[in-house]
Amino acid sequence: MRPSRTAVRLGSLFRGALLAAALAAAAQPALQGQIPSSRIVYSSGQTVAPAYEGWEPNPDGSFNLVFGYMNRNLDERLDIPIGPHNRIEPGGPDRGQPTHFLPRRNRFAFSVRVPADFGDRELVWTLTSRGRTEQAFATLRPEYVLDGIIIMRDTGFFGQWGDGRNNQAPEVRVEGDSDRTVAVGEPLALVAVAGDDGYPEPRPAPLQLPARATAVGLRVAWFVYRGPGGAVTFDPEQFRTYPDYRFNSPWTPGWTPPALPADGRFPVSATFREPGEYVLRVMAHDGGFHATADVAVTVRPR
Repeated sequence: MRPSRTAVRLGSLFRGALLAAALAAAAQPALQGQIPSSRIVYSSGQTVAPAYEGWEPNPDGSFNLVFGYMNRNLDERLDIPIGPHNRIEPGGPDRGQPTHFLPRRNRFAFSVRVPADFGDRELVWTLTSRGRTEQAFATLRPEYVLDGIIIMRDTGFFGQWGDGRNNQAPEVRVEGDSDRTVAVGEPLALVAVAGDDGYPEPRPAPLQLPARATAVGLRVAWFVYRGPGGAVTFDPEQFRTYPDYRFNSPWTPGWTPPALPADGRFPVSATFREPGEYVLRVMAHDGGFHATADVAVTVRPR
């Protein structure tokens, strides 16, 4: 059977309706015969779909094809290694995509640079989870072009906290080497250095439900991008970088960005319970734009 095509970018109206349905279903009992099955949100047991967000032009004439994904689970995180079930072609299977999938809608997760002569070709991201194969088809069609307003609108900033036209993306880097080695059970000290233009001023997420906007102001958090996420513990605990209207997420009603350190340094300790290869990612987000930096970690047996 031909895999289902998720080529069409998940538009703002669809996304808003989906998340509103998720909130409504999570806030009341899913009694049989009272809530349509299409509106029931499951904690676990569901699949992950890739999504094509759009493309960005680069100064040298090349293009960035930007992808995200939708993990249909409210809580469960899925691990899909690079290979037949997680591949991007042509040029793959590894084009920098995640293998650890956080819950719910994760927008603008990564990009793939293609040459100036890419033309009318397609780049296809294929994901198979729980026996279901879905694909995102990336093209340079004009209707998929991204700009700052589109990005801020999709994250819940534009139109909620002003138009943000003067907003600049934050910057983030990791102190030290981008490749580390550590033993199972041995804490790995990491320090991210982040800064922002100070716009917009920090504000908590709105209190109304369903939430239509994120908190704004610089916030920084680490998460697992590749490798078994359940085997990694961060200290201090990191807030959720994806929409979760219940708790500990910038989309949670009333959530406020933590106070920023004066030196712009964000230390964290990561401890691994399983050997293997991991990529840890730190994200700096101001509510409209974000920036990321990665650290590759080899974890050896103790």
